[in-house]
Amino acid sequence: MTRSADQVVQILRQCLDDGSIVEIDGLGVFRRGDGGYEFLPSTRPKIFLAYVQEDAAFAERLYDDLRSHGFDPWLDRKKLLPGQNWPRAIQHAIEVSDFFLACLSRKAVQKKGQFQAELRYALDCAATLPLDQVFLVPVRLEPCRVPPRISREFQYVDLFPDWEAGVERVVSAANRLRTRAASLLSGANLRNCS
Repeated sequence: MTRSADQVVQILRQCLDDGSIVEIDGLGVFRRGDGGYEFLPSTRPKIFLAYVQEDAAFAERLYDDLRSHGFDPWLDRKKLLPGQNWPRAIQHAIEVSDFFLACLSRKAVQKKGQFQAELRYALDCAATLPLDQVFLVPVRLEPCRVPPRISREFQYVDLFPDWEAGVERVVSAANRLRTRAASLLSGANLRNCS
């Protein structure tokens, strides 16, 4: 082991010995057990939230709602660390997600940039899955046109005029994934989209 890896292990052990639980984002938690240390993998479905910056308040509200329903949402402003290679971190987060929510608005469907790249990458990931498996779910934040490629293949959810009813539809779809994720826990869930 390298010196820095030894330091990380030492810090991890010290935290666990002090009674702390150490969470590794999206993977699970380490904790001190009766016979030493144990790792408890996360079984909460991972949900990637794609949005444009102008819709950040909606995305954060959706993030909070999904967390309160027991899911593990991924939102760049909550998960990216300073200095992290954000394009690679986003790509990895999409690859390991169980579910991809594309937050559509008038601005999102017209704006060039990262949101469009994330959406295209998610479409590539969805293309590798069995036809009956739900992965990409478009959610409309306001009345707006849904891109033809999306509307031809995917049912969307409206989060207006009744936000709670829209979130319940998303949660219902994601809960089907929760059941599926529990049965697939022994297998790897990493998508190779390249």
